[in-house]
Amino acid sequence: MDVNAKRDNSRIKEIEIMDCTLRDGEQTNGVSFLPHEKLMIARMLLHDINVDRIEVASARVSEGEKDAVARICRYAKTIGKLDSVEVLGFVDNNKSVDWIAECGGHVINLLAKGSYKHCTQQLKMSPEEHLAHIKQTIDYALSKNFTVNLYLEDWSSGMRDSRDYLFMMMDELVKLPIKRFLLPDTLGILNPLQCVEYMRLMVRRYPNTHFDFHAHNDYDLAVSNSLAAVLSGAKGLHVTVNGLGERCGNAPLASVQVILKDMFEAKTNIKEDRLNDISRLVEGYSGIAVAPNTPVVGDNVFTQVAGVHADGDNKDKLYCNDLVPERFGRHREYALGKNSGKANIVQNLNELGLELTPEQTKAVTKRITELGDRKQLVTQDDLPYIVSDVLKHSAPEDKVKLVSYMVSTSYGLKPIASVKVEIDGKEYEDQSTGDGQYDAFVKALRNIYKVKLGKTFPLLDNYQVSIPPGGRTDALVQTVITWREGNRIWRTRGLDADQTEAAIKATLKMINMYEADKSDEQPVSPRNLDME
Repeated sequence: MDVNAKRDNSRIKEIEIMDCTLRDGEQTNGVSFLPHEKLMIARMLLHDINVDRIEVASARVSEGEKDAVARICRYAKTIGKLDSVEVLGFVDNNKSVDWIAECGGHVINLLAKGSYKHCTQQLKMSPEEHLAHIKQTIDYALSKNFTVNLYLEDWSSGMRDSRDYLFMMMDELVKLPIKRFLLPDTLGILNPLQCVEYMRLMVRRYPNTHFDFHAHNDYDLAVSNSLAAVLSGAKGLHVTVNGLGERCGNAPLASVQVILKDMFEAKTNIKEDRLNDISRLVEGYSGIAVAPNTPVVGDNVFTQVAGVHADGDNKDKLYCNDLVPERFGRHREYALGKNSGKANIVQNLNELGLELTPEQTKAVTKRITELGDRKQLVTQDDLPYIVSDVLKHSAPEDKVKLVSYMVSTSYGLKPIASVKVEIDGKEYEDQSTGDGQYDAFVKALRNIYKVKLGKTFPLLDNYQVSIPPGGRTDALVQTVITWREGNRIWRTRGLDADQTEAAIKATLKMINMYEADKSDEQPVSPRNLDME
């Protein structure tokens, strides 16, 4: 392949993109779009993504498919893009042509055989017989004012194993009014060097012919082969959203687009800022999840994890390339976890408009690192609650400090808790059973107060557990506990990855508030969480 392709762009002009998510992509195992789903995908592809063409179905599959194609054709006609809607059809005594016409379409991608084996073993025909049937179908389609494109199925095997047959077919077919020849690597067997060789042979032998290349990804080379085809003279590429397709799928739309533009400065009509939207739509309708590390559209591709990367981005975008997230309607994120470092934390704080002192940032960073050791993911949505928990409740608890505790549970036995606290500089220890781990902890603490100190201990009035509002993960649990003694009420909150530990933190906050307030004989109003 020409390593100077980016500098010599005379061979690469505007490349047509034909999306076949609704036809070839639907051949993904387990994927079947409903008619309205097909319409929604087609609308976004034609209007929002602005692909040049869409292949929406195979003819004569089902009545549901017929309904879907009719809906898409009606919509495309209203926006002046009916010529962009194509249907795969067959050499079947004109039945495919009639089926497409009944749907309101008039572009057929006629499937013919591009290898001698397919012609003689699958169709049981001689090349001459097959060619005659193709000509008859094309004549009939033209009589119905159709535009005809022609697939040479198994073209890659034909070029490798039966080139004489393929050229004999092409020598006759190029004489017919076929708008485009569609060259599929049906079995996904090509490598880029072969693709260059075969495509150049086709272009040199038939220089005035429009060739599309249709890649399959069996060897994970669909994108590479698509680019090799373009560099060798192909004028169109076939893609699918998220790389859906039979077996290992087809060339993914997003990947083909960005490499064409960035690596080879080729021009397409694709609107890149909606690529993520179409990916999410197809992901939802197909039920096939997009891997988080999928280029361009994966969840993680614009997320920096290592703190050194965030630091470099802060200084001069040292860890950014041309794939900036804003180009695709997204934004760069900085992961929160044990590898984050201060720079990641600062980036997230800045996005939220939170300003902290260096000491406060250090404390928050420490807390996130601790959480990262215990949970895989902490989101930006969790950050305000972590800040609140660390900063608003970080005052020294001089009166009561938790020295250590142990809680355990066993099948058939009540949970047990052993608790050691420091009160006014002196340590006290007790243990108890309870109906749950937290209940056992509270009973042990209550024993210390009532038995060893001769003091009262507030009653638990209400206990709530939730994910922090706005949180999107299970990285944090929020426990809000309301305590009551007479006309005094305390409401405290604990935040942690573990529910029991979150409740214990809320309890320790209550005890210190209780100790500070116990000499006050006046009624105390419920404390607002944000005022603690």
